[in-house]
Amino acid sequence: MGYYRIDPDSDRQFVEEFRRTPVGKHSPGLMRVLNALRHDPSGKQIVLFCRKPFAEWQIAEMPADRRQPLVFEERPIFTDRDEAEREVFRRRWHAATGERINLSLGATAGA
Repeated sequence: MGYYRIDPDSDRQFVEEFRRTPVGKHSPGLMRVLNALRHDPSGKQIVLFCRKPFAEWQIAEMPADRRQPLVFEERPIFTDRDEAEREVFRRRWHAATGERINLSLGATAGA
């Protein structure tokens, strides 16, 4: 069974939906995109790690060999979960499509 491949042109509409509501209920279309972004063919994955419950989040890379430890980025340390979730989405979108996005309102595509 194959995985859904994101089409930046038709799926870009979901970038703005995610920007507005990174955590919570999502439309079926956004859920499809999120599920696709969670699969990286390399086996590696960008993940969000909660350093302090409800207070601090950090980005890490999960290696393809799950027996290996996470590789943490020193910076940034997020104090807003929504902002952290948006950054993970932005990076996964870029990895999946090659397209860099700006998650600010109304500016969803860029170089």
